[in-house]
Amino acid sequence: MSVNDTPLTADERRVSDLAGQLVETHPPATTSIPDFLGAQFDLGLAWVQFDESFGGLGLNPKLQMIVNDRVRQAKGPFSMARNPIGYGMCGPTVHVWGSDGQKRRYLRPLFTCEEIWCQLFSEPGSGSDFAGLSARGVRDGDEWIVNGQKVWTTLAHVARWGLLVVRADPEAVKHAGLAAFVVDMHAPTVEVRPLRQMTGEAEFNEVYFTDTRIPNDELLGGPGDGWRVSLTTLMNERTSIGGSIPRQGSGSIGDLMQVWSALPDDRKDAATRDRVTALWVRAEVHRLTNIRANQNRRMGDPGPEGSIGKMESANLNKSIYEEMIGLMGADGMLYGSYDMVQPNQTLSSSATQKTFLRSRANSIEGGTTEVMLNILGERVLGLPGDVRVDRDVPWSSIPRN
Repeated sequence: MSVNDTPLTADERRVSDLAGQLVETHPPATTSIPDFLGAQFDLGLAWVQFDESFGGLGLNPKLQMIVNDRVRQAKGPFSMARNPIGYGMCGPTVHVWGSDGQKRRYLRPLFTCEEIWCQLFSEPGSGSDFAGLSARGVRDGDEWIVNGQKVWTTLAHVARWGLLVVRADPEAVKHAGLAAFVVDMHAPTVEVRPLRQMTGEAEFNEVYFTDTRIPNDELLGGPGDGWRVSLTTLMNERTSIGGSIPRQGSGSIGDLMQVWSALPDDRKDAATRDRVTALWVRAEVHRLTNIRANQNRRMGDPGPEGSIGKMESANLNKSIYEEMIGLMGADGMLYGSYDMVQPNQTLSSSATQKTFLRSRANSIEGGTTEVMLNILGERVLGLPGDVRVDRDVPWSSIPRN
């Protein structure tokens, strides 16, 4: 029986039994992280919605929560925390668009975090208008030659592989002329330069490709499928960023409650209590909304509804950490060391001041809040779209800076 005394379905029972087998035969306390995650992959518990033999069981993605809860209770490792771009975005994209050979080669070491991944989409002149990118890929026999610059690439400095989108046909309309590849980030013609953030860290990078050769076998889909491949990645990215389902009262709202609890009684006035309570309610509504979205999620790519969670997650995080800094008073201005470091994960410290600064990126990464509003208006509510004067114009004819 489940916790709420509702009988488990056959699929729920199967996943629950396998998750129990995982933590019993590979106790996290005595099993190395790669070995534990490798066993999880081999049991089909990496992404339960993936095909069997590729880390999944071919089941509804909502059942992944059963696995995650069991691993969390056993204090096991979580691939998303160690390889967030790989697990949340690149892995699902390789599964949908990759050949069987690519899936066999990349998915398991991606999940075990033995190979970190990055996503190479944004460019200096193509952020929200991603389809306007200008990095070029030219076919040369069994290879493609790539030249161009990408920017804001998270964890590129520790990545072994990257998901790269370039322009393959400049004479096609901008959405139709793109191609997506798996690229070797250790190739000598790939240069990674750190971008220092206001946190002092450089988790983001700019990446330069100079006559970088990529085998045609590393193409995801066909030469003109880059936009559709990108949509798979972006939808998964937004679900990954804003669609998590933490335990009630945990995560950023849990951090706020700790700060609130530590306040002296004379600072817990009615106005402050109202603000903290309102944020707790928002966090709980967001959590419940994500549970409902996860339960309704179909097999395959997430839908545009994932933009709801992503947008509210960004706004909520910023509001929560703004309140925390305010409650900390003068202590909120004390930052500590500002030495520039390149972390091996997306948030290497739990310091409130650093998290407050880092939260400003939440409304930009994975699609800006303004882009999320457009997606929700057009694709969920059915409102008229923005005027797009370049929709039917070849990319080579579109004016650019």
